[in-house]
Amino acid sequence: MPQGTFHFPNGFMWGTATAAHQVEGNNKNNNWWAWEEQPGRILNGQRSGLACDWWGGRWKEDFDRAVETGQNTHRLSIEWSRIQPEPDRWDEDALDYYRQIVRGLVERKMAPMVTLHHFTDPIWLCDGRCFPSGLGAWENEEIVPLFVAYVRKVVEALKEYVTYWVTINEPNVYVYSSYMLGAFPSGQHDLGAAFRVMRNMIRGHAAAYRAIHEIQPQANVGYTLNYRGFRPAHPSFPPDVWVSRVLSANFNQAFPNTLVNGKLRFLYHRASIPEAIATQDFFGLNYYSTDLVTFDPKKTNDLMHRRAYPADAEVSASGFVANVPQGMFAALDWARHFHKPIMITENGVDDAEDHMRPGYLIEHLHQVWRAVNFNWPVKGYYHWSLVDNFEWDRGWTQRFGLWGLDVDTQARFRRPSVDIYAAICRENGISSEMVGKYTPKLLGKLFPG
Repeated sequence: MPQGTFHFPNGFMWGTATAAHQVEGNNKNNNWWAWEEQPGRILNGQRSGLACDWWGGRWKEDFDRAVETGQNTHRLSIEWSRIQPEPDRWDEDALDYYRQIVRGLVERKMAPMVTLHHFTDPIWLCDGRCFPSGLGAWENEEIVPLFVAYVRKVVEALKEYVTYWVTINEPNVYVYSSYMLGAFPSGQHDLGAAFRVMRNMIRGHAAAYRAIHEIQPQANVGYTLNYRGFRPAHPSFPPDVWVSRVLSANFNQAFPNTLVNGKLRFLYHRASIPEAIATQDFFGLNYYSTDLVTFDPKKTNDLMHRRAYPADAEVSASGFVANVPQGMFAALDWARHFHKPIMITENGVDDAEDHMRPGYLIEHLHQVWRAVNFNWPVKGYYHWSLVDNFEWDRGWTQRFGLWGLDVDTQARFRRPSVDIYAAICRENGISSEMVGKYTPKLLGKLFPG
């Protein structure tokens, strides 16, 4: 069997990603905490509670584990409701604690990437108290200056340690899950509201981009997009082809295209947002899986489609993620056409038993290596996630962590994938030796004789 190593470029960034509400614990002042208190909102009635107890200091040991296993960066988010607990009040102690956290990364020689909005909003922003119209959060265009004021406060506080900023995490998922599917707060099924929120998030991103660069001219500022591969279930059936294109145009294309041409096209609505043009220094790409799409005219609130995974794909126990590594290559091929450096800001699989994750990880990174060897500008990879965390409407039923978590005791336990990812990070590549050791079934596929 041939031996060798698929090496990545020098300086490649290897890390994991987390989000504040999912790991900090006791974020009692945001819309997700309120959402969790409503019966039927979270699977099995579960609550975030203490989460991973990062606000209690457990981030220190988790960062120690990350650096000890070869990671050189970490992506985390800031909780807006901690920084601004009321419309007219800033919490300097919370800001100082976030300074400690990002300084902790720098002291461990890990570069922080900071996300400023990751799904959660302060409760005061959602209940209409600060808006005369009564419309809350991102439905109201008056959110833009409020978001920028918060961004300025955070960037001024953390600029000594942070140069990579993500303005908004997965605006497409936020819009789809909150205003179309109804699974996230505010639980609506309103296409008009979905369009308003998308428009205001683009405006918020553009304004935040300029504010960050005003404060920190050398900053690298982007956003993250959850790219979903949509393939027609029956390529020779025109309705399946059509609905696949509609889904891609709205879910994948709408936000990034507006940053190119200033024209938002989303859900049969149009808006001119010229200030959004050229407000992106890197492309934050999240990829998990690919869907086969079937036209279904009965699903009017879900863009007239049904989705399923390819029949030959391995699927996680929860049915949430399918292993379609070729979709990673397709996602990178798509993203490179925006002519920006690419950061893979999330990629992973829910797998409590760690049976699927080793192969998923190596096969997806092999596709990343293929892209790099076409000289596509992929600069880093962040695995989701460092440790098991609260997975939004799915609660604790999904385990994405390299490290496992006992929610009751807060004990961490080491999954085998910790060692696989550590070997990749330290080697800055994937070797035939490590594939043979950790995923021997893939050896002939990745290193054919």
